Amino acid sequence: MASPPSASPAILQQHRELMQECQGLITKITELEMDRNEHKLVEETLEPLDPSRRAFRLVGGVLVERTVQEVLPSVTTNRENLDKVIETLRERLNAKQKETAEFKAKHNLVNEQA
Repeated sequence: MASPPSASPAILQQHRELMQECQGLITKITELEMDRNEHKLVEETLEPLDPSRRAFRLVGGVLVERTVQEVLPSVTTNRENLDKVIETLRERLNAKQKETAEFKAKHNLVNEQA
């Protein structure tokens, strides 16, 4: 990162930390979106099936036998919860990116172009 001579190492370190926090949020959002997509795929697979049909679900590392009627509501609830968490993380990411941009402008930091 190129910066004016007045930028102290502490300021640069703080900027790096803000950028790392943003990257961590992006990584977590991506991971949760993949989980949500898997839940959606399971939902779409189970919906047309007979509610009394056997279904297996992994609960805490243990494979449990249930029926589609028992499994489908919990999969749907989990996906909805993932949607809410993803939205919350996106809001936090937007706030953190705004904070990073303001910090960068306040301290007149410039990204290096490689």
